[in-house]
Amino acid sequence: MVTPDFEAQLAAVAGQVEQSLIALLTDAPAEGEIVRPARLLAAMRHAALAGGKRLRPFLLLAAHKACGGSGAEGALIAAAALECVHCYSLVHDDLPAMDDDDLRRGRPTVHKAYDEATAILAGDGLLTLAFDVMASPLVHPDPAVGLTLVRGLARASGVGGMAGGQMLDLAAEGRHAQDGQPLRLAPADILQLQAMKTGALLLFAVEAGAILAGASSDQRKALADYGRALGIAFQIADDLLDVEADSATLGKAVGKDEARGKATLVQLLGIEAARREVQAHVEAALAALAVFGPEADPLRDAVTFTGARKR
Repeated sequence: MVTPDFEAQLAAVAGQVEQSLIALLTDAPAEGEIVRPARLLAAMRHAALAGGKRLRPFLLLAAHKACGGSGAEGALIAAAALECVHCYSLVHDDLPAMDDDDLRRGRPTVHKAYDEATAILAGDGLLTLAFDVMASPLVHPDPAVGLTLVRGLARASGVGGMAGGQMLDLAAEGRHAQDGQPLRLAPADILQLQAMKTGALLLFAVEAGAILAGASSDQRKALADYGRALGIAFQIADDLLDVEADSATLGKAVGKDEARGKATLVQLLGIEAARREVQAHVEAALAALAVFGPEADPLRDAVTFTGARKR
């Protein structure tokens, strides 16, 4: 059961991250930059300052605290960098060549509010800014820690993570697959695809918090198990929302997974079996946190909330 103040905690972190993103997306060039084009910055702000739950930053900060991390300033900057990657992925996912969505968080998507070329560049800008920020000594003064974080973020978001998962997702729709035929995916294949496309960045969130806190090997293993289970629960719950929610509540188009023939456990197993899968992975994530005491309650609340979310 989620504690009564969890959504207030989530909103408080979202507000902190929003302020960090505002500071990062200023018009003034950073050292070594020449100029920041106004239209590009406006599009990046449209993508990054559109609200949202900011779950990935929340997980990073919660993991940092659960592992006894002291001083949250660096962790908050890392959390903002991570959110830049997430926002970039949404901008590119919404493009006509990908999911072709007109609405995101109740507002026009970036390519609708601006244009496709600007949207592509806004996504590129957010992605590269994320690595710039994550490498900053303000995140951690030890360059070795910074390098570990940058490498982890690259692998979570790259060819063997989020980008690769998106490629597999397109192939499962019949796009860019051999002979134009959709890949026939078994449940295990779908879970692997989703572990890359969605789960990798969620997993990195808790791993980054642990790294910044100097966590023990037992703590890091527990958080990795938690992050993997959370990622699966999150994606299946998201797929259920595409079937069951309405556009006004969700802030984006619904019913598109079935129309596109997307590979989801909901489509393969049905709604009730998918709900059971969500619950099983929520329970697995909670079990992984057994090595922690009440200091990990925000992480427990996060996965319980994820499994039961309606938007």
